Amino acid sequence: MIEARAVVITKPGAPEVLEIQPRTIRDPGPGEVRIAVAAAGLNRADCIQRRGFYPAPPGAPADIPGLEYAGTIERVGEGVALEVGTPVMGITGGGGMCTHLLAHEREVIAVPTGTSLEQAAAIPEAFMTAYDAMLLQSELVRGEVVLIHAVASGVGTAGLQLAAAIGATAVGTSRSAEKLGRCAELGLRHAIDTSGGAFASALKDAFPRGADVIVDVIGASYAAENLAAVASTGRIITLGLLGGMKAEVDLGLVLRKRVTWRGSVLRARPLEEKGVLAQRFARELVPLFESGALRPIVDEVMPMEKIVDAHRRMEANETFGKLVLRW
Repeated sequence: MIEARAVVITKPGAPEVLEIQPRTIRDPGPGEVRIAVAAAGLNRADCIQRRGFYPAPPGAPADIPGLEYAGTIERVGEGVALEVGTPVMGITGGGGMCTHLLAHEREVIAVPTGTSLEQAAAIPEAFMTAYDAMLLQSELVRGEVVLIHAVASGVGTAGLQLAAAIGATAVGTSRSAEKLGRCAELGLRHAIDTSGGAFASALKDAFPRGADVIVDVIGASYAAENLAAVASTGRIITLGLLGGMKAEVDLGLVLRKRVTWRGSVLRARPLEEKGVLAQRFARELVPLFESGALRPIVDEVMPMEKIVDAHRRMEANETFGKLVLRW
């Protein structure tokens, strides 16, 4: 057992309900490692959980937020091949914003050479989500057009870089012209300002066939426009519901276009699926960070004691890329 400190959601509510409190973390069991966390990325899901609308999956801490981390292996359980002192990063169902956490050895990923732990904390959730959604599930390939909503977010900036790396054409939406301009250096080929709500006609003006893949974190409010914007035999993958959960869609259009529409979330997946994804990510994407083809986009690194301010910034949509909190 070890005494730790953690960000705790004391009750559902505004950012002020967050406090740093002591916690006890047990020793790792067979196949597990205990990680001394250096930094954790902040995600929109943390804000939703804080408000009481996104509970942690079974087995994850119910009151400690944090879906990704970077740190150093401090202790290993029976049968673990990983070495104490190894810098690692990964996703977790909860508890990432604690000075120590437990993870199965199959879920952890070695930090790319040349990447600091603070930078590494901005990689797992954004890049694993984009990689899984765009390349594995939607099977985006070279020459196709991908429409990425909220393109200046962590997942959005990761998706831009992945599209550029495989030779796909990236189109991005945002309500901020300034953020769209900053995305150009990450591979954004065509920007669409969605301050007015619509985007399908602007996309079709640039790419008459439509988008082969749409990466959607908005949900209901974009459903009809997504169907109008997607190409024949295109794929829509919904990763978030910031614009609502329920929508009325034209199923006739779904049939005529032969659209594939998926929903996806990493947090609640079983260990076996997370382990397979982590190991594939380590083989295929970590080398791209080491070569410089991919890089985490960090808006700011803040001390964990500023967690309330970090939540306020995220909810005010002031960030470009990821906010990272360090211990």
